[in-house]
Amino acid sequence: MATVKKSITINAPVDKVFMYSTDQTNMPEIWPSMVENKILERLPNGGTKSQYVYKMAGVRFEGISIDTEFIPNQRTVSKTEGGIESEITWEYQSEGEATFVAFKAEYTVPIPLLGKLAEAFIVKLNENEAETLLANLKARMEA
Repeated sequence: MATVKKSITINAPVDKVFMYSTDQTNMPEIWPSMVENKILERLPNGGTKSQYVYKMAGVRFEGISIDTEFIPNQRTVSKTEGGIESEITWEYQSEGEATFVAFKAEYTVPIPLLGKLAEAFIVKLNENEAETLLANLKARMEA
């Protein structure tokens, strides 16, 4: 299982950052390889169950994402099923008028589909993807 960890400080209040980044329909705006993310249902924990379409190294994957943990303005954990098996954690910490955001994705590279030689390339690609995701979130929130 591969892991990507990135963090950023955003000059915006934690509630604004949390509300935007937990609305799954916003993900294609800030996550470069997220083609589509559509909410299927609201969950009793406050999170959502959504259907995503994602491109990794040019290959299209579709699946379901379920928020297994949803603590407003603090933390979310989502598990994905289908095309790419993963667990994605977002942590939010208020720093006065700013917000510290930590992003972690643990995922299984779909090796049978993409090939063992492509694994290192994909891991590096996803590191860059996470940096871009957080930079895009920062740009949206500070605009």
